[in-house]
This record gives sequence, structure tokens and C-alpha cells, in this order.
Amino acid sequence: MTITAGIDIGSGAVKTVLFRNGTWVAKRVERIRRRDPMDLARQSFDEELKEHGFSEKDVAYTATTGEGENVKFATGHFYSMTTHARGGVFLNPQARAVLDIGALNGRAIYIDERGKVLSYKMTSQCASGSGQFLENIARYLGVALEDIGTLSRSAANPEKVSSICAVLAETDVINMVSRGIATADILKGIHISMASRLARLLKITGIKSGTVLLTGGLALDEGLLAALQEELVNEKIVGITAVNHPDSIYAGAIGAALWGAFRHERLKELQERATNREPAQASA
Repeated sequence: MTITAGIDIGSGAVKTVLFRNGTWVAKRVERIRRRDPMDLARQSFDEELKEHGFSEKDVAYTATTGEGENVKFATGHFYSMTTHARGGVFLNPQARAVLDIGALNGRAIYIDERGKVLSYKMTSQCASGSGQFLENIARYLGVALEDIGTLSRSAANPEKVSSICAVLAETDVINMVSRGIATADILKGIHISMASRLARLLKITGIKSGTVLLTGGLALDEGLLAALQEELVNEKIVGITAVNHPDSIYAGAIGAALWGAFRHERLKELQERATNREPAQASA
């Protein structure tokens, strides 16, 4: 029995998964909310093991990704682009691109059927196309995060945000409120603005056709997904379908666990080869 763990530490949450012999057996997400991410990673890992009857010594490889390179109990760390790519293909084998939309930036990753990264493009951290920006706007508008998508999809006359800079975009929103623009129209306008940038990122990666899977903290925002689907049509990006998955938020952690399993097997093979060579060298 080979158990591997994947821990994805983002700006807003810690995601932890467990795999046993390549099968996904456990998942957990913890919002950081001013807590120490390293302590939260330890706590989440321990609780997940206990809940499923495992101990730490049962885990062959603990892989981190995102901001988890300083997790002391980890076996190894993987770059988040490669983990989201591999996790995306696990969740949706038809995916040929991943849109990782996190708290601080968005990233388009063009991949092959194995999850190998072919090219990528990122937004800047100051762009008004991130989870933190949308969360700030929702707080200002007095809207619960879980209601953003429904409200956005009900908009009649969306008011598009023009500013790329998040600070200036927030000023735009304040002006919209003072002009009496409906909350639903503001949210849909923000989604359109974000979707426009994400669509351009996809074009730059070179993907021509196939399924694009949304991952990261905003992956399940149905308003953003709908706006992106519309924007792909408006930009005449034909042959590309944007989708999400109920477990999209775990893509990075999944990819880390799977890459950890791969590295564990390779290391074991190398050790076995070295062991098999030692007797022959000794007899010589």
C-alpha cells in the first residue's frame, strides 16, 4: 500500500488530499483567516490522517505546492503550475488547458493529455482579475461570496470595469454605487472584465481547441464561468469550452500528491538498482 499526500498552501486556504495506490481517498480545505499557514498545514494533515486511520509513518511521500515550500514535515515541493496541470487532467482527462484563478493572480496553462505544461501566461499581481479583488468588492457591496455567481447571472445591464489596476478598479466600483448601478450589474461587469483578461491569456498560450478547466479559489464562481464562456464566443475563440469541476479547488493538491507518488516510485527504483549493483561490485 502506497499512500501519498498533497498539500497546497494558497493565499486564502490550505488544501490537503490523500491518495492510496493512485486512488483519491481524502480531501480537506481550511480557510486561513489570519491563521499561520504552516501550523494550519500541520493540523490539517494530522486530522486527515487520523480521520482515515493512517499515521504519518504510513505516508510514503508528502508533497507540497503553492506557498508550501517551507512545510518542515514535507518530503518534497513541486511548482504550482505543474501540480495544477497534473491535477487538472486528473479531474478532467479532456482538459487541454487549465485556468488557475487564485487570490492574487490568474494563470492560463496550456497542457497535453498527460498534464505536461506546453506554455503559460500569468496576470500581474496588481490586476483586477483575482480572488482577493473580487472578495474585496463583494465585502464592499455587502454580498456573501456564495451569492456572487447567482447575482451576476441575473444582471440585465452589466457595467464593465475598465481599469486593469485593482486599486483603480475598486474606485470604479465605488463610483458605480454612487451612480445607483444595480449590484448584479456591477458584479457581472467585474466578471466580464476578468473573463476578458483570462480569454486573452488563453489566446497567448497557443491553445486552439479543447476543454479549459477552471481551478483555484474562483473555479466554482458560476458567474465568472458564464462570463468566460460568453467572452470566448465574443472573442471568436472557437473550439474551446470552459468548464469547472466540483473539486476544482483541490487541483494543486491533487497534482502534488500524484507527482509525489511518481517521484517516490522513481526513487525506489534507483535505490533498488543501486542495491543490486553492490554485490556485483563487491565480488569483482
